[in-house]
Amino acid sequence: MSAPPGEYYTEERWKNWIERIEAESIDPEEEDSARLLLNLQDDAAIAVAKIVTDYEDDELDTEAALEELASVRDIVLKEVEMDDEEKLMVVDGVQTSLVCVFYAAEEYVAGDVAEAPVDNLIEAAGDAEANEDMDAALGYCVQAGTRIFADEDELSMDIVDELEFGLVAEWVNGLDSLQTALSDPEVVEEDDA
Repeated sequence: MSAPPGEYYTEERWKNWIERIEAESIDPEEEDSARLLLNLQDDAAIAVAKIVTDYEDDELDTEAALEELASVRDIVLKEVEMDDEEKLMVVDGVQTSLVCVFYAAEEYVAGDVAEAPVDNLIEAAGDAEANEDMDAALGYCVQAGTRIFADEDELSMDIVDELEFGLVAEWVNGLDSLQTALSDPEVVEEDDA
């Protein structure tokens, strides 16, 4: 019932993305750079979406799904070593965005789906961030992610546009990638840019 190692995501795949970022000039304001970073993020979100979908289709049991999620999380959230500080910062931003995706997937697989609508949870996360309660802010974003996995409702772009720049905005960015991955789980080719 368990998938072969690396079926969902491999260390090599992540490394290829990182090497590509190191090799190119990165300016998040430029369309090509922004697309490369979004593809990196979407690629990991697609792996998470596929694990959860296989869990829902009974191809993975709870334990195997959690193991696969942990395996991908360990690859994607491992500290990246890079000489260029600016590139390191943008990769760190992608990793930060994905933190919420991994936690939400784990909560969902463990059977915990939030009751409140996604937009209410995101608003609560923004309020918690404004009050400097980052644990609560992350918790609300994770709960919103469980709703997205359960296909209960969607993340609206109106609420996203209202967010102040900060961790909640980054986590919600990850949830947006997740939502896209669940609706269109096409593998992002590493040469797509």
